[in-house]
Amino acid sequence: MLGIGIVGLPNVGKSTLFNAITKAGALSANYPFATIDKNIGMVSLKDERLEALAKLYTKGERVPPVVETHVEFVDIAGLVKGASSGEGLGNQFLAHIREVSTIAHVVRCFENPDIIHVAGRVNPLEDIAIINTELALSDLQTLEKRLDKLRKTAKSSKDDAELLEKVEALLKPLSDGIPARLTGIDVPKELSLITSKPVIYVTNVDEATLAEDNDHVRAVRALAAQEGAEVVKISAQIEGEIAELEGEEAAMFLETLGLTESGLERLVKVGFSALGLQTFLTAGEKEVRAWTITKGTKAPQAAGEIHSDIERGFIRAEVIEWEKLIEAGGLVNAKSKGWVRSEGKEYEMRDGDVVNFLFNV
Repeated sequence: MLGIGIVGLPNVGKSTLFNAITKAGALSANYPFATIDKNIGMVSLKDERLEALAKLYTKGERVPPVVETHVEFVDIAGLVKGASSGEGLGNQFLAHIREVSTIAHVVRCFENPDIIHVAGRVNPLEDIAIINTELALSDLQTLEKRLDKLRKTAKSSKDDAELLEKVEALLKPLSDGIPARLTGIDVPKELSLITSKPVIYVTNVDEATLAEDNDHVRAVRALAAQEGAEVVKISAQIEGEIAELEGEEAAMFLETLGLTESGLERLVKVGFSALGLQTFLTAGEKEVRAWTITKGTKAPQAAGEIHSDIERGFIRAEVIEWEKLIEAGGLVNAKSKGWVRSEGKEYEMRDGDVVNFLFNV
């Protein structure tokens, strides 16, 4: 349940985007439903902190290996109007999207008569409304299936009575096509509602629009601002070209486009945060590594990501912010400056913490 599902109407650039971020070769074709089965790819989260720490711990010619964290992306079949009633690949689409934790909603924001739009026109707000409606109708069906049982059990169960209250409150907005995440209702996870998942709007544009937003992108940004959602602007075609380049070549190509980072790099970062994830770091002469944890994770549980014995025998954690460690020029100097903190079992890990766990088993 840590995947980001790439969704949208057919032919908005989902599979082209997926190919660029994973180089996995998912089928990308100019007709609806080119993607039938979901495609899954793991993408590295580019992290400049790892390279900086690796340089710090370099001994002679030997550089410690760097182990990055990853984000899972899932390319899901295109959805059409009527999907909640089984139109197109609706049922299959809905089953796949229910399995992911966050939605990257790709919206076409470019004009090109050679690429077919399933509705025969480019209107990103209408496209968003179609998918929101279909997902809301699917969630409505999910809730209606639970209603009868909850109404019976609510008489004898306080928990079910509270759940029934939430379900009944959600029925009206969902029937109006309003996603659960926008209702202001605290949606219990056990309801497994698709529309309660966080959404990132990915505006797919042409090269000319990378430098300056067009009207389509501005319309999506305005909608996202109302919803409190993130927007990532990309050109799936350009990203595919960047993905074929290495190191300096890619950097030079980005510079010619007036960009400091690719849209895909930003999408991975935004997606990682939307999943509620963060990283802590371990560093030494043998290895520099990023470890993935959920936000709010306490030190012993973070230690358990490395090994269960470390969590079981946790004593304390020696912690320093990665910038401070770099500034100090090493752990010895950092300790002499008093920059290394000793944290106990209740410490909530912060993104970018460099940690040494002390334990006894």
